[in-house]
Amino acid sequence: MSPFAEAHLKQVIFIIAALALLATAPARSQALVDPSKVAPEYREAAEKRRAEQIRQRECALKAELEKVLPRDRTVYLNHCLEAMAAKQ
Repeated sequence: MSPFAEAHLKQVIFIIAALALLATAPARSQALVDPSKVAPEYREAAEKRRAEQIRQRECALKAELEKVLPRDRTVYLNHCLEAMAAKQ
């Protein structure tokens, strides 16, 4: 095997890896609902959804600050959301 074959193989692998990285979409969090951009008949539902999203983000932030383990995160978030609902 010639030394040039290995160099070409490395280039091909590099190009394939670069294309694979470019083809993947970045993971993004769900955007907050903007009630002003929703049809008037759906505005009330959009306002409720936005309030729920804000509560979920607050609980997620609390979980991060308290360094909740991933295995316990769902239980923590559910408890936090229930506590917030009980306060209202």
